[in-house]
Amino acid sequence: MAGMTALTGVKGAGDLPRRPESSSRKQVVATPPGFCLNHPLLVKSSRTPDIFSLFRTTTRERWDWATPLAMTLLSAIGLFFIYSAQFSSSANPAAHETALEWINRSFWMKQGVFLGVGAVCYIAVSLVDYRQWVSIAHWIYVICIIPLVLVLFVGTRTYGSQRWIDLGVFHFQPSETVNVAVLLITASILIRSKIGTVSQSLGVLGKLTLAVGGPILLILLQPDLKSAIVLPPMVFSMLYVSRLSSRFFAGALGAFLLIVGIVAFDTWRYAAFMDSREAQHDSSTATSRESVYLRDKGAYEPHSWVPLRDYQRNRILSFVDPNRIDPMGIGWNQRQSLISVGSGGLTGKGWTEGTQARLGYLPRSVAHNDFIFSVLAEEKGFLGSLTVLSLFGVVLFNGIRIAGLARDRLGTLLAIGVTVLFTVHVFVNIAMTIGLVPITGIPLPFISYGGSFVLSCCLLQGLVQSVYRFRKDFQ
Repeated sequence: MAGMTALTGVKGAGDLPRRPESSSRKQVVATPPGFCLNHPLLVKSSRTPDIFSLFRTTTRERWDWATPLAMTLLSAIGLFFIYSAQFSSSANPAAHETALEWINRSFWMKQGVFLGVGAVCYIAVSLVDYRQWVSIAHWIYVICIIPLVLVLFVGTRTYGSQRWIDLGVFHFQPSETVNVAVLLITASILIRSKIGTVSQSLGVLGKLTLAVGGPILLILLQPDLKSAIVLPPMVFSMLYVSRLSSRFFAGALGAFLLIVGIVAFDTWRYAAFMDSREAQHDSSTATSRESVYLRDKGAYEPHSWVPLRDYQRNRILSFVDPNRIDPMGIGWNQRQSLISVGSGGLTGKGWTEGTQARLGYLPRSVAHNDFIFSVLAEEKGFLGSLTVLSLFGVVLFNGIRIAGLARDRLGTLLAIGVTVLFTVHVFVNIAMTIGLVPITGIPLPFISYGGSFVLSCCLLQGLVQSVYRFRKDFQ
């Protein structure tokens, strides 16, 4: 009967044991947009905070292996063809030089060291939550801007540009690593700002103009046009993902067309100016119409307010009207590049068997970096070129896939920004070697020689890997 009484509740339901309320109900806490309660940095715990929790793989055990595999294959291909581009000059050490001197002039060996350092940086960045990197974006921005200012005063001048800081062991190019800072600061501004009304959008654009315009201006002062032109497409793609008003993009397109028109008009004035100088030149000392562009290079710059150098105007003219400029001078590299690509055929001439770079027709100063694709196309032909393009396709399309898998706007912004930046590099470099765009000197990711550029590429792809790994923190 006592059991029946307890079941029927005669003595009251309060006599029955109850589960603690705190264990059966969850407390709801309001959080700002873009954050999640189960993030390890937001959950309160009675235990002492463990910094190594950032690296635990309980929910981050899965890696995206497609991009690292493609990066490894591209890097290996780059090593082989950097060696081939310098084959005649660095195959064996000279009798009078030491092993260290031989290694110092063997670009493929130094590239291997750069790739090893880059691999470490790639893993280190991907192991840390990408939100942690954005939280210190302002500090990263300042750290990257400082050498960009210093290079204007203490940089090494080469070919008329002051872009490198001599660190003894290697030359550091600040304009390459600043891409990482611009990416992070742009993402930081966009996720912390509201984009809705016109006033809100203008406020965001004002912040981005200062944050992005500063590095671009410093880069142009070196001058380094190729490093400056890759930043706007990246920023615009991130603005597009943020769903900025279509009026802004219409206005940006109009501004772009206006700039193209101004550059075209300035180039036409430059050609007329040079023709008039040639006509005024004494006939006894004048050589040819084409040579005036080399002989009087720099003479037009004081007469123009467009921030271009005469060598850059010569590149535009050599692309638009190759016969106007000396083909043995300004247009030489692109002509030899076209010969290299065209002579490769279907399967190429064979590794280290290319004649353009080995015999010096394609200058060795550019064969291993800006025109490395020409060397590859000559020696491995159409099939080799298609293989490289396929590997780049894996990297780019996988970046878009990861952007779609991201469960917050920040991850999408980072993945899209990196992918667009790599797309610009791949398209412009290959288009430059086959004569579709003027020569700009934009390198090919993971294949072109360059320590600062390799480091930048690995850091950027590490951020994309971090987006993939830590996306599971959002349920």
